[in-house]
Amino acid sequence: MPLRWLALALSGLPLACFAAPPEDPFIEDLPVVISASRMPQSLDRAPGSVTVIDGDLIRASGYRDLARIFRLVPGMQTGQERGNNYWVSYHGLGNNFPSELQVLVDGRSIYSLASFGGVDWTNLPVTPDEIERIEVVRGPNAATYGANAFMGVINIITRHTAQSPDGRLTGRVGNAQIRDSDGITHFEAGPTRTQLALSTRHDSGFDNLRDERRSELLTLRSDWQVSNRNEVMLRASASNLRRGEGYDSTLYDSNGSRKSWGTAQSLHLKWVGTPREDEELLAQYFHNESHYTDGWTAHIPAGYPYGPTQIDVNRNRRSSRDQFEFQHRSSGKTRQMVWGVEARRDRTSSPYMYANGEPKPVDLYRLFGSLDEDLARHWQLNIGAAIERYRSEPTHFAPRSFLNWQAAEGHTLRVGAARAYQQRPTFEKEGDIRVIDPVSGALLVRAYMPNPDLRQERIDSAEIGYLGRFRTLSTTLDVRLFNERIKDYIARVSVNSPAPYTAALESWIGSLQYQNMSRTITLRGVEYQLKSRPWRNGEIILSHAMIDRHSGDAGIDDRVAPYVASLSWFQKLDAHWSGMISVLRMGPISGGDGIAPLTNYVAKPYTSFDARIAWQTMLRQHRKLEIALNAINLGEKHQEIPDRGVQSYHATLGDKTPANITSRMIYLSASLDM
Repeated sequence: MPLRWLALALSGLPLACFAAPPEDPFIEDLPVVISASRMPQSLDRAPGSVTVIDGDLIRASGYRDLARIFRLVPGMQTGQERGNNYWVSYHGLGNNFPSELQVLVDGRSIYSLASFGGVDWTNLPVTPDEIERIEVVRGPNAATYGANAFMGVINIITRHTAQSPDGRLTGRVGNAQIRDSDGITHFEAGPTRTQLALSTRHDSGFDNLRDERRSELLTLRSDWQVSNRNEVMLRASASNLRRGEGYDSTLYDSNGSRKSWGTAQSLHLKWVGTPREDEELLAQYFHNESHYTDGWTAHIPAGYPYGPTQIDVNRNRRSSRDQFEFQHRSSGKTRQMVWGVEARRDRTSSPYMYANGEPKPVDLYRLFGSLDEDLARHWQLNIGAAIERYRSEPTHFAPRSFLNWQAAEGHTLRVGAARAYQQRPTFEKEGDIRVIDPVSGALLVRAYMPNPDLRQERIDSAEIGYLGRFRTLSTTLDVRLFNERIKDYIARVSVNSPAPYTAALESWIGSLQYQNMSRTITLRGVEYQLKSRPWRNGEIILSHAMIDRHSGDAGIDDRVAPYVASLSWFQKLDAHWSGMISVLRMGPISGGDGIAPLTNYVAKPYTSFDARIAWQTMLRQHRKLEIALNAINLGEKHQEIPDRGVQSYHATLGDKTPANITSRMIYLSASLDM
């Protein structure tokens, strides 16, 4: 059926769409990126594979949630555990809250210990209208952005206020009670230009799940041109989130159906100075705070020690981060260089999750640098390294080296290697959850045990890459062959509580602990992205990755989908009409752990379709109006990211059906440029 829809859509295209594409694709320069090395470089000079998603493409997709756009990036494995929870990883291996990718907004990390060290993708501190582009570095890059750049980097870059639209209003309505709004405006005062943006999201989530969502986000950005050589940027955000969580049927209601609340605030202050044309200084300070309220009632049934009884579960938690960074960059005819220092302090608090006492602040200190050197006319060397000290961990050295060869006009080969260490969330090392009987004070369950001996993971990566541009059909091809070896991988395992902390329900509900795996994980494979403009005003994007994984443990291997592919077609039909069709094929994957003890469970492969058709016109005073019909999760109903704890419990009851089937979401949007 989806193929017939696609054929029908193709048959309705005006013949003008199939007119010859531009004669020479080289008239368009390659994008200049900064996220690979902190230095401006064209894609063919970057040390590694970089995918660029510009703001126009994000808006043309019509997606309500930014995380969904990463299905267009080769090697990315994304999905939804529920309507309000996205799981985003590169080459899989993530837990409930994947933290193997360094996620940045304007160069500063947005990880939060209140999100268990991961990223809350439904509560990002940026609105869609603010985004200029997203740069995705595919491969370890700790030399540039530190330990969380373990598998790669996502850098969300916002527009300078001088480039932002004068104003825009957007609204959406649809099934699943979708009610969204976005707005952006700006004003000027002398050399200062300030921008305000507001974004709200409301929906009831997937069918038969407690996953409703209601969120509000307000952001402010102000750019002050102090002089011709000095500029100051201030960015602040505040958000509020209410969402449904949990399941109706879990072991003793250990992950019971409930509603949670979350708030977050951030402040980012940056100064950029250019003493000379070939020199730039940057200093920035960042502060954020997050607070989540998450509680429900668990039940110990009759027939068990101390049963029947009710236990109030309180996962309320808060965290804060303060970060300072200084950077110096210089350039010449054949050389670019950057170096810098970073200091950071993280704090987290949750009496329930840290029964042994509040964790001490976690400090990080880092020195980094990169050198880009032209060795000969067509040869370029890029080397970089970081020295990092993280709390009580040993000091680590993370190097990176790439050699690029422009073999011919429009064709670049690169070979490189990198090492990175993973900064794990505080909870994995110090988490200590004890379930206490409210009447007798007896220890019923030692749900999580700390592991002070937990070591940081290490990855050693080697890759061969190719970037080519072809006049035929205005095509660009980006290929990455990789070999990644991960040592001391951290996974959650079942353990016995040691005396004197042996729990009364030990025989029924064991304890969990994060431990280093003894075997090395090896990921080998190839991924590529092909972009083509085979006819006028049309673009085809094909992304595909195949991964061979070896860990000696089927449960670990299953955390990586052996293949993932997406094919997207963006088409402007005429001056008024445009559309998009995107299909994703995801291989089998186990996803996160869930809350309760588990057995292995793997979601089946699935195919998902998204589509959009839009009409736009110009109103008076050059105001553009766009009306669009958007749809996601078309095609077969499927499960994307399972909660393995829930699935394991259901299996003991003889129910092996997926617990969190996705739902189709169809919505109408209207956008007006002021």
